[in-house]
Amino acid sequence: MRDFSNDHRWLSINTATVRRQRGADWPLPDILDACAERGIRAVSPWRDQVAVAGLRATADCVRRHAMELSGYCRGGMFTYADEVSRRAIRDDNRRALDEACTLGAACLVLVVGGLPGALGGRAKHKDIAGARAQVVDGIAELLEDARPRGMPLAIEPLHPMYAADRACINTLEQALDVCDALDPARSGALGVAVDVYHVWWDPKLLALIERAGRARLLAFHVCDWLTPTTDLLEDRGMMGDGVIDIRRIRAAMEAQGFAGYSEVEIFSARNWWQRDGGAVLDTCIERHRHCV
Repeated sequence: MRDFSNDHRWLSINTATVRRQRGADWPLPDILDACAERGIRAVSPWRDQVAVAGLRATADCVRRHAMELSGYCRGGMFTYADEVSRRAIRDDNRRALDEACTLGAACLVLVVGGLPGALGGRAKHKDIAGARAQVVDGIAELLEDARPRGMPLAIEPLHPMYAADRACINTLEQALDVCDALDPARSGALGVAVDVYHVWWDPKLLALIERAGRARLLAFHVCDWLTPTTDLLEDRGMMGDGVIDIRRIRAAMEAQGFAGYSEVEIFSARNWWQRDGGAVLDTCIERHRHCV
């Protein structure tokens, strides 16, 4: 297992962690500058932030700072209620793929979607099995475009509390079943993003990481699970403040040959988003050294 205690070479910042500080959006170019000033070598930006900053301008800024992208957030949301929606989702995912390629991301992270309409508060139906079938079809279609471009797709299973509205793939086992069905040769074109917030509770987790193996382990996201958790979406903890055994999970990943970044991804409306962005980055560095 790698020793992170002396530097933060393998720290990446998911830019959602510092996207809105003290009630105001922190522009993506400023986030990248602040990361570079602190020797943070990798980021994972969100598409809406890139859209505001400009795709080409963001790519230029990343290259100017000699940064890497541990991933790109996000593609997916594959489920639909009608053919018009299906085509719009397909086209949007192709745009996400184009952006990931332009930025030189290590992978395009997929949050697959839940029941159509549920994210807006009104699900069109209750057929979660049908939604999961649409997800598999959507990933298969996107994989046809991603494979020749050399952009790996990383399925991110989300905690079951998000099954209705954000992702109906909720365990690492489900994600790996999709990978095995669509990429049986384990080519590296399709794998998983292991976010400790979503999978830490799974009694099968360590065995599933072993099942995934190096070829499937494309990204590793870290934060912590607070007790109590006061908001299902925006109350993630800083590493070390909660109950997740992050080091044990990282050790399992690295035992399979994972040697990539630990990407800090924290949604925290009442705590970390209320602080100075630079101070949050400094805390990420310190906690990465001692808690990851």
